[in-house]
Amino acid sequence: MIRAFFLSLGDLADPAIIRVFVKSVLLTLVAFLAIGAGLWFATRWLVIDQLGWDETAGNLAAISGFLAMLLFGWVLFRAIAVAVVWLFGDEIVIAVERRHYPAALASAHHVPVTRSLALGLRSAARALLVNVILAPAYVVLLVTGFGTPLLFYAANGWLLGADLGEMVAARHLSHAEMKQWARDTRWARWDMGVIVAALLSVPFVNLIAPILGAAMATHQFHGRRR
Repeated sequence: MIRAFFLSLGDLADPAIIRVFVKSVLLTLVAFLAIGAGLWFATRWLVIDQLGWDETAGNLAAISGFLAMLLFGWVLFRAIAVAVVWLFGDEIVIAVERRHYPAALASAHHVPVTRSLALGLRSAARALLVNVILAPAYVVLLVTGFGTPLLFYAANGWLLGADLGEMVAARHLSHAEMKQWARDTRWARWDMGVIVAALLSVPFVNLIAPILGAAMATHQFHGRRR
């Protein structure tokens, strides 16, 4: 895991990965702002047009909804960012394989953009669902001072490890091989996912964390195969 992490840090200077970083950050921020704007106008429509409240109440409700989204943003941003990285995932994996594993790159399967998009949306939906279910536990564990981040990292590390690992494995394994690989690597992928989940909670670092995670997953996958 340490080897994969430091190799991935070096890969961030690759021009292909820099291009993916710029595209993914812009798309993630646009998606985040679009959701915020949609929530704002939807709240005003509900409160003013449907419930008949006045303009001030509508604005206060919209502000409250937007603030609630920001408070829950650490989950929302994680879901959006990973879904976006799924969209460009092949570019990251190819850049890492070209640099470190050229033989594996030559034998890799092409993953259609439609499948990458579908898997990315599934990843985002699963992340939101799991974290919404765990939200009451997050609140209860706040009294411990450390229970909430531990549960968050454990749950999201499991999800991220599965998603990022599958992003790489789908290019090299058959469906039957994927099942065996998933069983054999579940704990190693969880370790990696916890690291990425922790990085996603650090301001500014969270912008590069999904791409770093995809590169780590690539090194982890090929390192085990070797």
